[in-house]
Parts: sequence; structure tokens; C-alpha cells
Amino acid sequence: MRQEHYAVLVIDDEEPIRRLLQKELSNSHREIHVAADAATALALMHVHWFEVVLMDLRLPDVAGLDLLIQVRESIPHAEVIMITGHGDVDVAVEAMKLGAYDFIRKPFHLDRLDLLVEKAHQRVWLARENDRLRHGVESGPDSVRFIGHSSSISEVQFLINKVAPARIPVLITGESGVGKEIVARAIHSGSPLAANRMVTKNCASFQKELARSELFGHLKGTFTGADATREGLLSFAHGSTLFLDEIGELPLDVQASLLRVLETGSFRRLGEKEERNVSVRFLFATNRRLQEEVEAGRFNEAFFHRINAFNIHLPPLKERMEDIPLLVDYFLSALGPEHTRYRVVTGAMNCMLRYNWPGNVRELRNTIERAMILAENGIITERCLPRDLQEAADGGEKALTLDAVEKQHILELLDAFGGNRQQTAEALGISRKTLYRRLLRYNIG
Repeated sequence: MRQEHYAVLVIDDEEPIRRLLQKELSNSHREIHVAADAATALALMHVHWFEVVLMDLRLPDVAGLDLLIQVRESIPHAEVIMITGHGDVDVAVEAMKLGAYDFIRKPFHLDRLDLLVEKAHQRVWLARENDRLRHGVESGPDSVRFIGHSSSISEVQFLINKVAPARIPVLITGESGVGKEIVARAIHSGSPLAANRMVTKNCASFQKELARSELFGHLKGTFTGADATREGLLSFAHGSTLFLDEIGELPLDVQASLLRVLETGSFRRLGEKEERNVSVRFLFATNRRLQEEVEAGRFNEAFFHRINAFNIHLPPLKERMEDIPLLVDYFLSALGPEHTRYRVVTGAMNCMLRYNWPGNVRELRNTIERAMILAENGIITERCLPRDLQEAADGGEKALTLDAVEKQHILELLDAFGGNRQQTAEALGISRKTLYRRLLRYNIG
């Protein structure tokens, strides 16, 4: 399990116990808050995000079981550990039937309590991961490589390095397939939140009528089909980064609600009366021209200006063709089988350098993946490239004759093997003498 930072709430009316637990249970990834009574505890739950609650069964202002029910309603994602006296074991067992994770009796051993708290947090973490999978929330690898040395990409990298440590929202713009999610992951990886997993969601995948619930969560019975209380994306991303791709697809009314989260750092689940605080770093991406969407009344103007506080625009691949050889090398290394070396002949590389790449980096990746399948002896020639790419690169000329195709293939293999005719002949599956006859025929020196 990843070691993520989390918060614990201790509710006990005895000050020495509160001081002891706050001191002894705190560590580099665990923050301890304390409350002397139920009223203080409930108030803290709307200010902080607790994943484990340690609660004394006997409190001055409310019965322990009554408070347990309130805690479970207020923060259903959290696990509750009951602290009991010798005469409270039966009540503690009843508490577990009501949803408590476990109980520990006074006087307790700190080592055992520390382990119990950590196990409770592991259970919260696993439940959250299962919810992410059920909701279709993506949370892929957070470490990334950003490929390119063109001036435009150097500028993008400069902006990433500058904005990563900040907490302001970032809007990443550019055509489909340029690598906007790679930029988002690079920002997250360079931020103080990098130890926690970035949560990614494509807004185009929301069902329009359920988008608000997906983002904010809902209470049981709030609407038809809400058969259980559910956390939303904001809960999953608490303490980390939330990347919302295709933000232009988010309904207008939900944009307004998300704007309030950006401005206040608080939200309500559907059906909930009290607001809760949340700590999330927001990253957004779109391939739309949002200013035009605002003018057409399809995007909330205030929301646009808030998320556009810091914009990173990714240029299309056709505007940074000098990065193609680097990208090709990267994809050959990343996609190829282990211990298999591939080489792109000059003709094939020139073909890729002349192509317009309407699908951008995503299309280049798919092209290399296809070429690797068609490659012979690890050599990628023009014949390994898609037909439309070849035709567009040579200006749409008529198909070559069979002799011209054979001549081109021989030239590419000679280039690939550094002019070595024996290796070229072996790759062609012909004798060296036959290769010489072909070279004479095609006037290849």
C-alpha cells in the first residue's frame, strides 16, 4: 500500500489521554487532531478530512453510540475505533454492529493502538481504491517523461517547472492527441502532492444528469437509484491532484458549483446540509476554444477566468517536427519487447518528418507500434508505415512500379546496414551474387 498522508481525530474527555495520543500517534504521514466532546468533534469534521476516528464511549455531552451514528453519517468513508473501559465491552460489541471498525480497552498499549490505527487506514485506502475502480476513475502511473527539445516544448517544460510547486488551477489546452495528460502528470509529479496518487477523469464520460453526483457524491435516497451513500471525485482526490480532462463537456450548472469549490475550498454532497472542506489541486484540459464557448453561452464565464489563471498550451506535432526523432526513439524503447533493438531507416524517418500528423503524438505512437509489428529483423522501412502516411508524405504521387518498390527497399536496407552488402542480401533472402545483379540493374553504386 502507498504510504499517504492522512488525519486522525481523537475524541476523549480526559486531557492527559488526548495529549498522550496526539504526541505518540503522530508521525511523518499521520496527523492527529483532538476533541474533548462531541460538539467540538462534529465541528472539526466539517473543517478537516479524517480517515480514522478514535472515540471514547463515555463522553460528557452525548452517548458514545449516538455519536458513532453521527460520525458514520457525517464521514462514512472513515473507520471508527472505540476506546472502552472494563465495563463497556458489551456496548463496544454493539458499536461494531453499528459500523465501528474495532475497539480497544483502557489501559491500552500504544504499540497495539498504533498498529490498529494503521490497519484502519489501510482499510479506508482499499475501500477508496475499490470505489475509484467502480466509478471508472483513472489513476495511472504518476511518474512521467516529457519528450522534446524544440523551443515550444522547452517553453512548456519551463512553465511546468514554475507552476508545479504552486496550488493554483492550471488549464492545459491543445489539439486532441498532443499529450495534455502527460503535462498534467508532470505538474503533479513536480508538486508537493506527488506522494499521493493523482485522480484523473474525462468529463466526456459523465452521464449529464449524474455529473454533479460523480463530482460531489451523494447521500443515500437523494434521488432515484441512490441506494447507498457515495463519495465523489472530490473525496477521492482530497490531499492530492484532480485532473479533469475535456472540461468543456461539463454541464453549465455543474461548472458553477465547481467554481464555488475553487473559491471556497468547500462543497456539499447531494442531499447534505452541511458543507465540508476539501484540499484538492485542480488541473483542467480541453481541446476546445473556451473563450469562444463563453461567447456562445456554452461555458460559464466566471469559471473560465478562474481556471484560466495559468494556461499551458501544447502545440500540435506539426509545429515541432524536430521532436519527432526523439519521440520515435522513446516509443521504440517503451513499446518494444525487451532485448529487441529497432532501427528506422532514413527513408522512413524522412517520410515521418514530411507528414502533417493530424492525430499528433497519439497518432505517431500508434504508427510506431504498427511499424514494429511489420519490421523485418528490427528494421523499420517505409513499407512498415501506413499507406495514407506514405501517400501524404510523397505528395500523393501514383503508386510506384514493382521495380521502383524493390529498388527503394534495397536502398533502405543498405542504409540500415551501413552499406554492408552481405547483411543486406541476407535480409532480402537472396544470395550476394543476386544482390549485385539487382544493384547493376537499378544503377545503385
